Amino acid sequence: MTSVSESVEHRFGLCRKVPAVHALQTGISTPPESACEGQPDGGGGGSGSFRQGIGAALSGMRSLNQNRQLLWFTFLAGLVLAGNIIAQGALSYITWTQGSYIGETRWIVLNIIIEFATLFFFVFLLAGLVLSFSSKKDGHVSFFEGLCGAKKYIKAIVLWSVVLTLAGMLIFSIYFYSPDWLPRNNLFPHILGTLFGSILNPLTEFPFNPMLTPYTFFNPSRVGGIPLTSWIYPFGISQTLIFSEVNLLLFVLTLFIVPFIVLERKTPGEAVVGSFTLMKKNWVETAACALFLGVIACGVFLTYLLVQAAFGIGIPDGVVTIRPENTWIALALVYDSALFCFAMIMATVSGIAALDIYTSAKSRQIAAESTEPTGGVV
Repeated sequence: MTSVSESVEHRFGLCRKVPAVHALQTGISTPPESACEGQPDGGGGGSGSFRQGIGAALSGMRSLNQNRQLLWFTFLAGLVLAGNIIAQGALSYITWTQGSYIGETRWIVLNIIIEFATLFFFVFLLAGLVLSFSSKKDGHVSFFEGLCGAKKYIKAIVLWSVVLTLAGMLIFSIYFYSPDWLPRNNLFPHILGTLFGSILNPLTEFPFNPMLTPYTFFNPSRVGGIPLTSWIYPFGISQTLIFSEVNLLLFVLTLFIVPFIVLERKTPGEAVVGSFTLMKKNWVETAACALFLGVIACGVFLTYLLVQAAFGIGIPDGVVTIRPENTWIALALVYDSALFCFAMIMATVSGIAALDIYTSAKSRQIAAESTEPTGGVV
């Protein structure tokens, strides 16, 4: 039985020893460097699981630092999000200029199309990220090789993207439209309102809105009266952030579905069951990882208060301005761009950390199953 245990640890990257017998065959290959080495009490709860969750987050950071090619995931995910911002800005412009023609139904359909395209590319990139570790050779990870492997699961990825799109639009509709079948005193819209407001409210302030208000440049001679760039910034960004919060919630709730689809070749339905089962057994580890990464992200986000303070100091007392000087606008745009890049890096780390938790949990599960008596004597 020792050889079986060593084989499992070797396959999941938990052990540096070369096993003498490869007794188990699974669809899971080399994961990121595991943070759970030597932790026998992982997954069930307690301080051990909490440490492992934080360790998974740190392992994601180490893996990204050691495999810089994974920054292609960061770059491509950033392009997808930027494309979503442009699309939402264009939709806002069309709605403003042709609102009577578009109508509510067409507006919802266009949002569904934008949301599906965004989620499909995100899921596809995440599948490539997961598979890049399974194709790891000589200690190096090939992200593009993982993307090529993801093409084999395109049908499942499309189906799962459709499910996420419909779920996301449902959550969006519950908050903004409050359907009749939803009880009037239901807390869910209030929770969503608090969640959205915590992010959207600062967007009306410097440095996220360096012009302070796009209506300052309202000119009736223009089509729509507002410059096209203002539809992208801040209108497109505001709409994208709303959907991004919903998408983030969905990805957190369905954390292990993509690994189940591409590593164990499960159908989306089977992957949903497997993901929720795995999360139930490893919720402490998952929550600790999410909390640790969330604290880092919030800490970096709150640095905007320092930029605001510097901006306030730079304005003479008694001077009221609705448009800062060009220097402050340039500083705000640089800061916003840096914050955007940091968010994409954190998304990459989160994906690697989720894979680390998944592989560690599966290794413990397989090891536990291999030690159970078979009921027969050989």
